[in-house]
Amino acid sequence: MSLPRVGIVSPEFPPDIGGVENYALGYVRALAGMGYPVTVFTCRHPKGEIDLPGVDIRPVLKLRRVLDRKLLETPGIDAWHAMNAAYAWIAEETEKPVVVSVHGNDFLRAYQPVTAPALDRFGPLWRFESRLRPLERAWRGHTTRKLQKWLPKATAILTNSRYTERVLLGKIPACRGRTIPALVGGDPFFLELPLAGGERHSPVRLATVARLSEPRKNIHLVLEALARLQDRYDFRYTVVGDGHLRPELEGLAQKLRLADRVKFAGSLERETLRRMLLESDLFVLTPSVLPHSHEGFGLVYLEAAACGVPSLAARLAGAAEAVAEGESGFFVEKPETEAIASALGAFLEGRIRYSRRRCREFAKRFTWEKVVQKALPFYAEKR
Repeated sequence: MSLPRVGIVSPEFPPDIGGVENYALGYVRALAGMGYPVTVFTCRHPKGEIDLPGVDIRPVLKLRRVLDRKLLETPGIDAWHAMNAAYAWIAEETEKPVVVSVHGNDFLRAYQPVTAPALDRFGPLWRFESRLRPLERAWRGHTTRKLQKWLPKATAILTNSRYTERVLLGKIPACRGRTIPALVGGDPFFLELPLAGGERHSPVRLATVARLSEPRKNIHLVLEALARLQDRYDFRYTVVGDGHLRPELEGLAQKLRLADRVKFAGSLERETLRRMLLESDLFVLTPSVLPHSHEGFGLVYLEAAACGVPSLAARLAGAAEAVAEGESGFFVEKPETEAIASALGAFLEGRIRYSRRRCREFAKRFTWEKVVQKALPFYAEKR
């Protein structure tokens, strides 16, 4: 008996960079690696499509339901898997099995304007433009009502954490009985090279990897915390990522007299990023939880752990599942300057230490094969 061909619908997909992009790529690789025929439907990218052996990639999504429903006419697709809650409408238009992966922000603050054609001309920039906030609020309410209708019709809903599952069921109780906390998988790429030696560097090397477009990532708080510690400890802090907040953060580092200790590296190629993490002593990311934006899991914590680097995180949202206290990192209860400074001070002083080997062993527990196994029974389920 031949395996079903799965149509993966993912507006976010490499060569774009981000957590959902990495999720989609890891999942597709694992599914194809198990022998399943896979077709990926995504958006056209100026860099073209990546090459994935055995995977048919079609850059055809228009981010509008009225246009994208044509993909359901694609011959040979036996089951559908939407990698974004905004595409849960597929479950309303086909009798084939439909699995939906949700990540948190995609149902809290859906960002693909597939339900509101009047806004599609603004593209992804609309949510960052203050003049469009009234439209954003109206559209968010419209989208929430749509998702409340679509998601319960899915054959199964994979959540990237138990936290995300709780939030989803709190927002859309009708999804109860369809959710599966499948979690995420780590990227084997970050496990390939040997770990650095056990001793910490001097000066101590701190690192953050994040989009510099969301204030809730709290990089400004980390800078303020480090400013309080700079007269007592020797450290270097590398911030990887780009976004419209970068000039503001660079200005803050200057103002706090941290310019000679903080490097804004911009976006890095994967090989360079891996090398940077392997040479770091502590990964720092302490985001806040906002009503319409949170850290559903935090794949980057696993990438750091895979490189033998412990994390300092906030004990909020999905980060509490992505970091194991005492094994792959430690927490602040609230992402506030004083708490972050206290935690960083304890690490810089040497009162908190971690085994690079144990960090990597923790990361190895998360595989995409485990995630895929949770979905396989539903690809063959009758609706």
